[in-house]
Amino acid sequence: MYESKAHPPLPRKQFVQRVLRHAAVALALLLVSLLLGMAGYAYFENLPWRDAFLNSAMLMGGMGPVDPPHTDGGKLFAGLYALYAGLLFLIIAGIVLTPVVHRVMHQFHWKEDR
Repeated sequence: MYESKAHPPLPRKQFVQRVLRHAAVALALLLVSLLLGMAGYAYFENLPWRDAFLNSAMLMGGMGPVDPPHTDGGKLFAGLYALYAGLLFLIIAGIVLTPVVHRVMHQFHWKEDR
């Protein structure tokens, strides 16, 4: 997927396109996860979609739920979703930072033929 150290670094325009593709994947993953959280809160806690959105977004942002869960299923879902959201944060950070870290490392290891 990425160029090896035997190849020169990508031109700036192609690098920006790569970063934008990674950001699009991260955004898609974030939106799917948010919808999953909203569906879980709506199902287990019978929350309207606005409250389900708020609780899901707050958990994904690391702030915690606004409405404490009342049902056993809701409590289990909220706990598992909180663990998932923490892991998702690390995954999205990796997706977004990978092209930048690769470019920096590539600059250090690429030897231009002169």
